[in-house]
Amino acid sequence: MPQTHSMPKTGRADGTSDANGKTSESRMTTPSKKAVTQKFGTVRAMPLGLEEKAREASARALNQILADTITLTHLYKKHHWQVSGSDFYQLHLLFDKHYEEQSELIDEIAERIQLLGGVAVAMSHDVAELTTIPRPPRDREEPRTQIARILEAHEIIMKEVRTAAKMASEAGDEGTNDLLISDVLRTNEMQTWFVSEHVQQPTIYADER
Repeated sequence: MPQTHSMPKTGRADGTSDANGKTSESRMTTPSKKAVTQKFGTVRAMPLGLEEKAREASARALNQILADTITLTHLYKKHHWQVSGSDFYQLHLLFDKHYEEQSELIDEIAERIQLLGGVAVAMSHDVAELTTIPRPPRDREEPRTQIARILEAHEIIMKEVRTAAKMASEAGDEGTNDLLISDVLRTNEMQTWFVSEHVQQPTIYADER
């Protein structure tokens, strides 16, 4: 029988070849601008019974809260690693516990944005541009300063949450209102209480007897 010989494959992954007949994988590994399916800041149609303007407003407010919540988790993790002093063990554990709780909120907020038809902010450089929480130094700071930064971040977020929740409720977006009040606000309030107790000075009352 006549011998048959297989020819070497010279086609590209997309079915084309270069001048030398070599396969190119560049199209498989290089992101394309055409791959963008939705611009950040827009909302696509979703059959939720909510006006587009209401969904846009909620998604915009949630993205701000999301960026600040992500920044707060970074603060908690930074201080979890760098905390020192006589309360090291308690604060080390507390900061990590709050980090985990805030991380759960991040997922809930981001998924709510997507549910509304929006695009959730995700990458660190985008978060850094959006956040309103002051950036801490790379240096290690004393515990009272670490706590002050955390409490400031919580307060910023809680003010945003109350404003956004009221706006969402007025627009009929009770799902966003419920998430913000039941989950985000209450978690931040509870964490603020636990952290602030580490810097409260006890009030000594004189015996009036």
